[in-house]
Formats: sequence, structure tokens, C-alpha cells
Amino acid sequence: MLRATSIVRKAAVKADKVADRVVLDHEARHKRRAALKGEGGLDFLLDLEKAAVLDDGDALKLEDGRLVQVKAAPQRLVEITAASPERLLRLAWHIGNRHTAAEISEGAIYIEEDHVLVEMVRGLGAATKIVDRPFRPERGAYHHEAHAHDHSHDAAHHDHDHVHDEHCGHDHAHGHHHHDH
Repeated sequence: MLRATSIVRKAAVKADKVADRVVLDHEARHKRRAALKGEGGLDFLLDLEKAAVLDDGDALKLEDGRLVQVKAAPQRLVEITAASPERLLRLAWHIGNRHTAAEISEGAIYIEEDHVLVEMVRGLGAATKIVDRPFRPERGAYHHEAHAHDHSHDAAHHDHDHVHDEHCGHDHAHGHHHHDH
């Protein structure tokens, strides 16, 4: 089977080299190896040296030099909105504290469906609704591509029972805040 072994980022994609397009959801855009099929019927094997996040518009370079462009598939997401920018920032902080994948826009935060998080943000005064759109979450500052996942489920689904204490491996800096009022 034809292999795709490298990524061409969106800005460098030449339209005349694009042989097919592949539509992938967020999880499928974060793989190292996968058998894929383009919209035009082209079968190929994604075979990267290490897992990387594929963004909408990026392309996979096939061994024969042709490109397969990546399109972000719409998926079922929860849109979280708040009455003010400050409230939305506060919600982003709480969501970030749960280590879940989230997409931040000017007026909303988007997460994959998760009833525990939905109940939490509603309890904090947020409005939520289900939407169908591509999911383009923020990339973690510490995880970037060197720490990308290569397993079947995403980080968004594994951390609900994470205990925050001195043994969890990251700094929480509790108790030393100074507030000017």
C-alpha cells in the first residue's frame, strides 16, 4: 500500500500536487499510523515517524510525491458561552484545570461531549448547546508534538479521576496568591 510519511503544513501546500482529500475528526488527526481512504478513493497508509497533530488544510505527502489534503470533519461538540468575557475566562480556567482538550474562540469554548464537565460549567453559570463543527483544540504548551499521543482514545477522556495533590507530578502553587482589590 502507498505510504504517507511526512506532513506538508497548510501554507506550503501546492494545489496542483493534491491528488485526493481525506476528512478526519480530531482524534483521527492525531495519529502516527493509520490506514486511510481519500474521498476520491485513494487508499494509503499514514506512517509518520512520530505522532503529530494534523490541522485543517495540512497535507500528507505520499511516497510518489503527491499530496492528500486533510480536512477537519465536523463532529458533535459542546459550545460553552457565558454572560461576560470575564466569566468565559473563568470557565476556561476551570476546564483547563480538568486537563481536557478545549478549543477557545472569542465568544465560546468548545469541548467534546462530557456530561461531568457540562454539569460543572452549568453550575458555574455557563450556557451550553450541542453543535456540529470541526474541533480544533488548543495544543498543550508542555505536550506539543514531541509528546503527542499514539493511542486510540484522546487525553480528553482519561483524566476525570485525576487527584490533585503533591504526588500528581505537576505544580499547583496553592495558597500563595496576592489579590489587589
